[in-house]
Amino acid sequence: MIEAKPDAANLLPDAAPLRIAALDPEGLAILSAHLQDADIRVGDMAYLPEQRRFVLAGARFDWYAAARGGCERCGTGLHFERVTRVRRAGFDQDPDAVMTLLAISYEPTEAPAGTVMLHFNDDGAVRLDVEVLEAALSDIGPRWNCTCPPDREGVAKPAAEA
Repeated sequence: MIEAKPDAANLLPDAAPLRIAALDPEGLAILSAHLQDADIRVGDMAYLPEQRRFVLAGARFDWYAAARGGCERCGTGLHFERVTRVRRAGFDQDPDAVMTLLAISYEPTEAPAGTVMLHFNDDGAVRLDVEVLEAALSDIGPRWNCTCPPDREGVAKPAAEA
C-alpha cells in the first residue's frame, strides 16, 4: 500500500532525480533493483497500443537513502517502448488497488524480441511482448519521508524500530 501521500509536512528537499535507460538485460537488472518494492496503483499502469508503449507511475522506495539510514519514497515513472502485447494476471483490476513491484525480468525470444515480466506481490504479473528491450525510469514527483523500509525479509529496520 502506498504510504502517507506527500504533503508539505513530510516533503524532502529536491534531490537529483534518478534517470535510467535500459537497452539490455544488464541495464534492466539495474532498473529493476531501483524499483524493488515500488508501490503502484493498478490505475497508474497503461498500455498505449497506438504508441506501442507501456507506462506506469508509482512510489519508488529509495534504497540508497535506506543504506544511509533514511526512509524515503519518490514519485517515479517507467515506460517500455516497442510493446506489441500486454497481459496481466494474478491481481485485482480495481484501479485503486495497490501492488508492490518486486522485480522486472527479461527473456529473449527471437532476437532482438523478447518478453518483459513485471513481478508483483501475491503472484501478480504483467507480461510485455517487446520487439526490442527499451525501457526508461525517471523520477517525476516529489520525495517524501516514509515510516520504515518495506517489510521484506532481510531488510533492516531503522534503529528507532529495532
